[in-house]
Amino acid sequence: MSIGGVAVIIFDKLWDVMKEKGFSTYQLREKCGIDSKTIRRLRANDNMETKTLNKLCTALDCRLEDIAEYVPDEQ
Repeated sequence: MSIGGVAVIIFDKLWDVMKEKGFSTYQLREKCGIDSKTIRRLRANDNMETKTLNKLCTALDCRLEDIAEYVPDEQ
């Protein structure tokens, strides 16, 4: 998947890890300080700050590659 011919980082794996660990978006907001806007941006595979990625990995006790995937441009 690329957007406008540009490679992207996608967060599809995040939702699987959250489900596997019984972690809700409510818990991300309340326990991790990740706001609703950031959750919407994650769902849309928008750019994320490294501090947000760190919060996610800490909360879910996982590695970055468990929740994010780099998808190169397929041109």
